[in-house]
Amino acid sequence: MRAHVRVEGGLNQQVEFQSLHEWLRREDELRGLVSVDRPPIRSGEMGALSDTLVVSVSSAGAITVLARSLSVWLRQRRSDVKITVDADGSVTVDAKRAPDAEALVRKVLEHRDGGPSDGG
Repeated sequence: MRAHVRVEGGLNQQVEFQSLHEWLRREDELRGLVSVDRPPIRSGEMGALSDTLVVSVSSAGAITVLARSLSVWLRQRRSDVKITVDADGSVTVDAKRAPDAEALVRKVLEHRDGGPSDGG
């Protein structure tokens, strides 16, 4: 399964994106599974602000590590950052307002992985 993770907001969206990219790359269980998907730059554009991290996870353990890692990274943000995780279904989690980011992310990832879902 491939989970697509986008970062929105923050004082500097690109800095937050790079921070999350480095954070996930340091997770032993995710090493070698995190890549950056950059949309092509069109004529007249200076660059893309909508880079996406792609994380290839194929086991329940890797899903757990990704959900936990995203949750911890969000809790450490000082600015109002949001992440959107898309793995068939989608969830947007706000660093300042999500009471249990890990559970929300895990729900999306497990649904895609064939795990239980309540349809939401």
